[in-house]
Amino acid sequence: MEVILLERIAKLGQMGDVVRVKDGFARNFLLPKGKALRATKDNRSKFETMKSQLEARNLEQQGDARRVADKLDGQSFVVLRQASDTGQLYGSVSARDIATIVTDAGFTVNRSQIVLNAPIKSIGLHVIPVALHPEVEVAIKIGVARNADEAERLARGEDITLSREAVEEAEAAAAAAAAFFERPEDSERAEAEDEVDQETASAEK
Repeated sequence: MEVILLERIAKLGQMGDVVRVKDGFARNFLLPKGKALRATKDNRSKFETMKSQLEARNLEQQGDARRVADKLDGQSFVVLRQASDTGQLYGSVSARDIATIVTDAGFTVNRSQIVLNAPIKSIGLHVIPVALHPEVEVAIKIGVARNADEAERLARGEDITLSREAVEEAEAAAAAAAAFFERPEDSERAEAEDEVDQETASAEK
C-alpha cells in the first residue's frame, strides 16, 4: 500500500514522502495512529492544505520533546526482580515496565517510545534508547537487580553478574599482581636506599 507520511518515521521517510509499505503495517499502525494517509488523489490534495499545520505541530512537539530530553538523557532507574544464581530473571522487564518506572519518576513517556527489541531477561545494567520524538532520542540506564544491596552495587559501577566472592577474589588477585609487578622506579629507589644504608653502616664502622 502507498501512503503519505504525516511525520518523519525512522527508516521509512520524512513528512510528505509517499512510500510503499506492507498493508498490515499501514492498517495496524500508520493509519490508526495518524502517522500517514492512503496515497489517494484526494489525500494528496488534503495533505497540501494541511502541510503548514502539520509542520507547526511537529515543531511544537519537537520542542516539548527536547525539553524532556534535557532532563531525561542519561538518567538511571532501578528495577528489582527475582532471578536465579546465574542472573537470569524469573520473568522479564518489558517496555511497559520501563515506561511505568520512568513515568513514576516524573517524566512523560509511553511504552511505544521505549526502544526495546526484546524484553530484558537478565540482571545488570542495560542502556535503553527512548524515542521522545521522531527527531529526538535519548538513552537511559535500567539497572536490574535482585535486591537493594545489588542495586547499590550497580550504582557504584560494580558488575553484579559476579558474586561478591568472585569480586573479592578478583580484587585480591589484582592487588597481588600489582605487588609482584612493582614499578621499575620503585625497585631502583629501593636498591639505591639499600646502597646508602650499606655505605652508612661501613662508614660508622
